[in-house]
Amino acid sequence: MRSSRGLRLLWAAPWSVAGLIFGALMLACGARVRRVQGTLEFSGGALVKMPWPMDAITFGHIILGRNVARLDALRAHEQVHVRQYERWGLFFVPAYLVNSAWHVLLDGDPYLDNCFERQARAESAGLVSGHAPMG
Repeated sequence: MRSSRGLRLLWAAPWSVAGLIFGALMLACGARVRRVQGTLEFSGGALVKMPWPMDAITFGHIILGRNVARLDALRAHEQVHVRQYERWGLFFVPAYLVNSAWHVLLDGDPYLDNCFERQARAESAGLVSGHAPMG
C-alpha cells in the first residue's frame, strides 16, 4: 500500500514541482502554507489580491488558494483534482487543456463543460464516485 502511494506521488511530481514554485512565490509575498489531506495548501499573501479568475487551483499535490476560508470550502473539489493528477500524471494538464479547447470549438464553456471539472463537481458534491473523468 505504501509503495502505491509513493508511485502516485512520483507520477504527479512534475506538476507538484510546478505548484511548489508558485507556492514559493506566494510565500515570498506573505502567504501561509499548511499540510492538509496529503497536500500542501498555500493561501493568502499579496499575490492573491491581484485579479485572477479562480479561488483555488491544484498542481499535483499542491493546492493554491485565495484564502483559508475558500480552501476549506473548495477542498473536496480540489482533492478530486489531486486524484486526477495521480491517475494522469504528466498528461493531466495537456488532457485538461485539450478538453477545454474541444468545448470551445463546440461553443461550450471551457471550464464548466470540461470533463475533469464536471467530475470534480460531481464527486465533491457526493453525486458520483469514480476514477475516470466523465465524458
